[in-house]
Amino acid sequence: MYDCIIVGAGPAGGTAAYHLAKQGRSVLVLEKESLPRYKPCGGGVSPAIAQWFDFDFSPAISLKADLLRFTWKLGDPVEAKIATKEPVWMVRRDVFDHFLVQQAQKQGAKLQDNTEVTGIEFQSDYWQVNTANEPVTGRYLIAADGAKGSMAKWLGFQQRKRVLTGALEAEVPGIAEHNPTIHFEFGLIKNGYLWNFPKADGYSIGVGTFIGGQPQNFKKILDEYAKSLNVDLTTSKQYGHPLCIWDGNQKLHTQNAVLAGEAACIVDPMTAEGIRPSIFSGLLAAASINEALAGDINALEKYSQAINEEWGTEMAWAQKLAKAFYLFANIGYKVGVKHPSAPQVMGKIMCGELRYGDIAGRALKRLIPGFSN
Repeated sequence: MYDCIIVGAGPAGGTAAYHLAKQGRSVLVLEKESLPRYKPCGGGVSPAIAQWFDFDFSPAISLKADLLRFTWKLGDPVEAKIATKEPVWMVRRDVFDHFLVQQAQKQGAKLQDNTEVTGIEFQSDYWQVNTANEPVTGRYLIAADGAKGSMAKWLGFQQRKRVLTGALEAEVPGIAEHNPTIHFEFGLIKNGYLWNFPKADGYSIGVGTFIGGQPQNFKKILDEYAKSLNVDLTTSKQYGHPLCIWDGNQKLHTQNAVLAGEAACIVDPMTAEGIRPSIFSGLLAAASINEALAGDINALEKYSQAINEEWGTEMAWAQKLAKAFYLFANIGYKVGVKHPSAPQVMGKIMCGELRYGDIAGRALKRLIPGFSN
């Protein structure tokens, strides 16, 4: 029997596995795909995650970018070099996720990839996890199987708060730019943005909405954007995927189990950043289960509290900003993005050097005349 079984080998699962194994706990990671596996994602990672690990992420970083370019309906550009301590990391998720799991394996965690979980059963004081191969058992469970996973439902979280939105993305091969630039396009899509994120050997071009709303023709909009970049998407496979946006404080623990990553609905509603919050949740999940294994009967409840306090407080501000910006995006672009300090602020938030709480009050006053905290 394992101390902990983690379902899902994304950033949350890999992080939790690494930190639990480092504490000497026996850990099994179950992943339905065979690693490394493709995962549609813009692939922007805040370098602030480095503080939570004691190894070098360089092998998992495709390139680093510190130039931002914003456009409104393909025009009215705003460009800036961000003055952060470390540029934004650009990663490919097949490489990044696998690298993180490999670090966990070096600490003693076990991986069973190409293994789909078919159901779970609680047996008095441990979990039996049924797979397509054979059942495995663990004292605790971390459900880190993403936006489309079944674990949250099986654990009884049918009524959890979440806003399920969508994105469509294509990976386009190409030669890396001399000065790699992170592109954001506003105005072609309602309640979201289009992006062109550079990688060492090409680009991630995509479109997403982050506060819900009426369905839109993502494919048509993405094709129009790609043409403006002189990119032909007809030879690139396009991947649609859901996003589990944070929608308020909630319970994320149950009997000997916690939700982490997108299974916990922690994607940033303003930027759709998902990797850093997933890693943060994996870090806290590992700490809480380590304490539970040491005898703290309130450890899992503390996990829910910590996520709600340390991430939820930030996301409450992000949610207010997202609604103010995306619902009136033309005004938001003029008074927000085009404000002289905006690119630097955006860059520092992306890199983890600023929090929404530090700037939200001022930003909302610009976006909403008469707004007060």
